[in-house]
Amino acid sequence: MSACCGNGSTPEGEVLGTYRKVLWVVLVLNFGMFITEAAAGWAANSVSLQADALDFLADSAAYIISLLVAAKSIRWRAGAALLKGGAMGVFGLWVLGMTVYRLFHPELPGAIVMGSIGSLALAVNVFCALLLMRFRNGDSNMRSVWLCSRNDALANIAVLLAASGVFATHSNWPDLIVGAAIATLALSGAWQIWRHAMGELRHARHGEQARKFAAAD
Repeated sequence: MSACCGNGSTPEGEVLGTYRKVLWVVLVLNFGMFITEAAAGWAANSVSLQADALDFLADSAAYIISLLVAAKSIRWRAGAALLKGGAMGVFGLWVLGMTVYRLFHPELPGAIVMGSIGSLALAVNVFCALLLMRFRNGDSNMRSVWLCSRNDALANIAVLLAASGVFATHSNWPDLIVGAAIATLALSGAWQIWRHAMGELRHARHGEQARKFAAAD
């Protein structure tokens, strides 16, 4: 795959068709998990589950954007990556805000619900990450899609650790710590996507300028 997409070129033919099919699969799985985890997080009073549910929703939107721009120019794809990076950044800031709120309004989360839903979410995200792994060395848009699933899988492992901590300590601190960690992961992923996409936009701009100078000569 790196031979096809490592330089940021648009995937063509069979690769593009496969990419779109994979995106549809992960889109359906992510939106289904958003509904499931949002309901469970609300019922269990878990910041980490609610945060992960919103991440599933953000990823669903990201996959829709990726489907729309998969065959378009590098400018379109880099622009979509910037949009997704911005969404990840907003998500990270929201989770940090929820974590601070729970510091002053503590509620004990349901550890059993956290553990069972977190396990289901982990299985879904690992499956999605494996499907998307072949596209991880593509352009910023493809890389951002893979980063979403990879980060989600890491976040799900953290949710399971939080569930164990809540069960063992009868405290909401493990849930809050994991919520803050998920937010940090989202902000880090957003920065990586923005940096990659901005580099592609600069490269595309320089290429256009070079073509204009060549045409003028």
